[in-house]
Amino acid sequence: MGMKMVTQWENVEFGPRAKPPVPMRIYEGAKRCKVPALVLYLRGGAFLEEQRQSGEQCVARALADTGAVVLEADYSSVSSNLFPMAMECAFQALDCLSSRRKQFGSAKSPLIVVGDEAGGNVAAGVALKARDRMPGGLDGQVLLSPMIDPMMTSESFRRADDIGMRQRWSDGWSHYLGSFFDSRHPYAAPCQCSRLSGVAPALVVTSEDDPLRDESVNYANRLREAGISVRQKIFRAGQGWTGIYRSRVGQDGGPWLPELCDEFSGFVRDLSA
Repeated sequence: MGMKMVTQWENVEFGPRAKPPVPMRIYEGAKRCKVPALVLYLRGGAFLEEQRQSGEQCVARALADTGAVVLEADYSSVSSNLFPMAMECAFQALDCLSSRRKQFGSAKSPLIVVGDEAGGNVAAGVALKARDRMPGGLDGQVLLSPMIDPMMTSESFRRADDIGMRQRWSDGWSHYLGSFFDSRHPYAAPCQCSRLSGVAPALVVTSEDDPLRDESVNYANRLREAGISVRQKIFRAGQGWTGIYRSRVGQDGGPWLPELCDEFSGFVRDLSA
């Protein structure tokens, strides 16, 4: 995919009076689009990984190689992965990017929040808050097997033991919600949201053998029912999609990665249209 730039964590300058709420690192590919999509990327980790990861995230790198500008926000270490702080950190980062698109892309760059697993939860919560607090500021949301249902009772979730994730996800939910008084808050558990109209268009991705498949598909269906434009991709079983949950995913990701990039590029085209 061409020469890859080394990405380092840094305090990205947003202007003389605006400071970034969380450390970020910028991914740019060898080929940048004239009007690149501007992506706020939120990694997974089951709400349990608070240490900043030095290695690049393969999804963030791959999206940058499609021509997008990707800013990965370190919402975890600065919030201790607790609600509502984690979601608020990510929302502040989105708010900064929304008002400074020209600094990283162009004035017409679509702004998209992308998250996988726990990061998908935060991304969905951020999209809901953006609908409420900055209407029109967010153009799209990409949810990669979002971890959005703390009840963990879906039929597909029965497969969580098969990939050794049931206890990890249970511990993650307990940590994220902590003593928060209402686990049904829509920003904490987006599947509980009763009002989805007006949120940004979505790309929702899962796989047939994904324990989080049902909650991902159900959320996509509810978005459609609310009148939201939804693009959906369900990978076939055996494509290695659930490898996205491992803390150290190989740089190549898996055989699903090129197809994911194609889906993302198509989603961006749809937004532009």
